[in-house]
Amino acid sequence: MSKQIPGNQKHLTQDNRVTIEKGLDAGTSLRQIAADVGKDPSSISYEIKKHRIMKPHPKNDLNLDGIHNKCTLRHNCKKENLCNSAEAICKRLCKSCPRCNSVCKDFTPRDYHCSLLDKAPYVCNGCKRKVNCRLDKAYYRATIAQREYRTVLVESRNGINISEDSLTVLDSIVSPLISQGQSPYTICHNHPEIGLSEKTIYNYIDSGALSVRNLDLPKKVKYKVRQVHQSEINDSGIFENRTYKDFQAFLSLYPDTPVVEMDTVLGCEGSRKVLLTLHFTSCSLMAAFLLDNKQPANVLRVFNRIEKAITAFLFTKTMPLILTDRGGEFSDPDALETSTENIIRTSIYYCDPMCSWQKPHCEKNHEYIRKICPKGTSFDYYTQRDITLMMSHINSSPRESLGGMTPYRLATMMLPGELMDFFAFKEIHPDKVNLTPSLLK
Repeated sequence: MSKQIPGNQKHLTQDNRVTIEKGLDAGTSLRQIAADVGKDPSSISYEIKKHRIMKPHPKNDLNLDGIHNKCTLRHNCKKENLCNSAEAICKRLCKSCPRCNSVCKDFTPRDYHCSLLDKAPYVCNGCKRKVNCRLDKAYYRATIAQREYRTVLVESRNGINISEDSLTVLDSIVSPLISQGQSPYTICHNHPEIGLSEKTIYNYIDSGALSVRNLDLPKKVKYKVRQVHQSEINDSGIFENRTYKDFQAFLSLYPDTPVVEMDTVLGCEGSRKVLLTLHFTSCSLMAAFLLDNKQPANVLRVFNRIEKAITAFLFTKTMPLILTDRGGEFSDPDALETSTENIIRTSIYYCDPMCSWQKPHCEKNHEYIRKICPKGTSFDYYTQRDITLMMSHINSSPRESLGGMTPYRLATMMLPGELMDFFAFKEIHPDKVNLTPSLLK
């Protein structure tokens, strides 16, 4: 677009096209029309040639003699009796005979193309001879041009912009990984050679271009309405100085304090074993421990094992603040906060009743566990080795919130080596990450 012409450099509107049509009807130059619309003259020229309507010459066109002769040589033609008429003497020239064009070997069709259409303004809107002209005509109509523009605009955005060979290669990469429970973001991050965005992958799956379907994407399926559970802790005295407001007040004074969110994941009805999860918000690493039952003593046993493995000093440095819900398994905060040597190793805080959103990182990360162990799964048949394997795959999945890094990779840089050795996680190759129930079967 010319720098001297103001404009937003966007598509022409219905009003712009009406201005163009009126200018052409009045015989205005393209340069003046472009100035009125606020576009470059070349844009106006391209618009007219693209959307002009061709109107062929009349099929019953008569020459000046009133004869349907379409030959360009008819004016100087002197041929006679080309059809070998049975009449002894034909008294008229063949060019005036209706059968001339069909029998003459030198017949040359007349060209009805107007040379004026090859140069500006490319249409007959403002031509003064268009009423009596017998040549092919072209007109620009704003309503028809706008309709054609809208049709092309919509059709250009339908379908997928990829060749069949490229789609086959893309399907061979994406579909198996989606079946393994990986998200489109994870696939795009681990396979930059795809050259497509996460949104494009979702669109291809939604349109049915790939082998996988929307049902293979867990987040595409609506969640069921969750049941409302009351607090399992009857002794409200333990919440004194341990409420969520107290937690926020502490962070306001010491904002750089590491926070660990703690929760449990239950199995199906009748299952005794549960999972205790610890989510380190600084690096999004989640550890899970298999408990024999949902009793405070089992949670305390895990805390003591961690302290024994990394010492009370590192326990305090790594897990100084723990935020959890009001489940019965966390009803003994004094024991959890105190080490085996009667040293304060951590501080326990509780979310408000029915406010699990106050520990969002832990709740969000439980989605990965539910991909591998859907609701209704019993943990009674699993071992801690199975749970460690599951968490290795979960922590080896890159996160967009971490800039494409995996929680495992970030945790190795932020958490003590003794703690990582205790968790016994292993980094899984990106294409080997499996987030489906088949991992533990």
